[in-house]
Amino acid sequence: MNKKPQKEDLLEYAGDYRSLSVIGCVLAGISAVLAVIPFICIWFAIKDVFSNLSDLSQIEVGKWGWLAVAFAASSMAVYFIGLMCTHIAAFRTAKNLRSVALHHLISLPLGYFTSHNSGKIRREIDDCASQTEGYLAHQLPDLTAAKVTPIVAVVLLFVFDWRLGLISLIPLCISLFFMFAMMGPSLMENMQKYQSALGDMNAHAVEYVRGIPVVKTFQQSVFSFKRFHDSIQSYKKWAVAYTVLTTKPMCGYTVCINASFAFLIPAGILLIAGVANPSAFMLDFIFYILFTPLCASAFNKILWSSDQTMRAQDAMRRIKAIINEEALKETESPQSPPNNTISFEDVSFTYQEAENPAVNHISFVVPEGKTVALVGPSGGGKSTVASLIPRFWDTEQGAVKIGGVDVRNIQSSELLKLVGFVFQDNHLFKTTLLDNIRAARPEATDDQIQAAVKAAMCQDIIDKMPNGLQTVIGTKGVYLSGGEQQRIALARAILKDAPIIVLDEATAFADPQNEHQIQKGFETLMKGKTVVMIAHRLSTVKNADKIIVLEEGEIREQGTHNELLAKNGLYAKMWADYQSSVEWKVGKEVAV
Repeated sequence: MNKKPQKEDLLEYAGDYRSLSVIGCVLAGISAVLAVIPFICIWFAIKDVFSNLSDLSQIEVGKWGWLAVAFAASSMAVYFIGLMCTHIAAFRTAKNLRSVALHHLISLPLGYFTSHNSGKIRREIDDCASQTEGYLAHQLPDLTAAKVTPIVAVVLLFVFDWRLGLISLIPLCISLFFMFAMMGPSLMENMQKYQSALGDMNAHAVEYVRGIPVVKTFQQSVFSFKRFHDSIQSYKKWAVAYTVLTTKPMCGYTVCINASFAFLIPAGILLIAGVANPSAFMLDFIFYILFTPLCASAFNKILWSSDQTMRAQDAMRRIKAIINEEALKETESPQSPPNNTISFEDVSFTYQEAENPAVNHISFVVPEGKTVALVGPSGGGKSTVASLIPRFWDTEQGAVKIGGVDVRNIQSSELLKLVGFVFQDNHLFKTTLLDNIRAARPEATDDQIQAAVKAAMCQDIIDKMPNGLQTVIGTKGVYLSGGEQQRIALARAILKDAPIIVLDEATAFADPQNEHQIQKGFETLMKGKTVVMIAHRLSTVKNADKIIVLEEGEIREQGTHNELLAKNGLYAKMWADYQSSVEWKVGKEVAV
């Protein structure tokens, strides 16, 4: 595993500001050198005092004091300029990282967003970019300065008295052993698990908060909290593991890095007895007493910066994982389908990390202007089949074609214009109803929008809103029921006026009144269109031109409603079960 900071990868995203990061690190190194000089000035001031005890008028403590102040101020000024450079570079890098990641997200297959939690994606882009920003702005220049300081320190430690210098290095070398123990592969592995657990916890927190209304409605708070609680426990597990792993090395490091006096004082007592000039030796000894803590401070900065380096490295790995996701491949020779007939030709598809294919060698045709319904048990592959038409995913085997043209040979922007969707869980933006409907066709006129609203049977929804179409939903107590959301989404689909329509459980969340309105809206939406309809309520598909029964990713039966009933197979059994459930509901209502 690469233990080095991925600053090279990070600086690739700095663009024209990359040089500022280099300049900032160089200035941080210069600042570290300047920061050492005041300690030397203090030593010279002490030496001057000891050398002129007989004539205090000869002491020039003030000169050395002002020099120390001047070098300290210069160090801070240079460091400040360096930080300005690294901050500018860091801001641009973080901005570019977010921009590249977000632009790449747009190029990913739509299926990526159904299998990746939105809260986790947000954290991995936004929070990880912020983490790399902090690393480049602060930790990288600090790490440079911290590495320069020991080099200067080692030189100075051997300038005055090599014996005391060698003794001063003993605790520093032992502390290095503990430092490397904390920075090993096992720590990096635990760091990654810790960050993953943190991401999962954030994602589940977002999901839990968004679902609070449903949770409270159905009084399922204990059960709904379990997943969030489990993610908290997982985070706790890895946070504790990360802490425990570093406890002993950190204790050893802290003891050794601060143990220089335990070595220097006994050594000084032993060495002073054998020197010719005890006064000169004492002056050198004072220098080491003053200077050694500076080395310890530098090592602490290295340790801290190294920990932040690992965090930045992990953050960069996570962002790169998104950036390296395979984008939807665009054909170099785009074709336009001559008609809207949909055909599946020996199509197979398996989701990542799944053992069995979701769709297995299926073939069927949806003629232009006709309606084909997909029915079958849950998990049979119906939604997967529908998602392959607009390339939410690409087939592993076989081909999905529109008008005889493989959808992979149709430019994605044109393909999405050809296909309109109404899902069981449509997302509405927290903006005006007008903007939600117009999202399907930004250039639509007000008359076209009003026609779509009327066709989708949404006028009653608009009329009861405080500001009509200009009402902002999701704020100030303005919310829509599930069925009303479906009708607004239906208006959006009607406005788009795509020649191919995919209906995936479009009435799943609707009450009887809204379902009736939605069904009337479907008449307008589906008129003259090529339609693929998925439904569990078999009454909504009995009039389809063809019904395809899917089970375990394979086609079991296909035909019209009457033909399938005559076969007395899986569909006939599903129809009988559906009729029994309807009769049970009606009987229950009569009994009440």
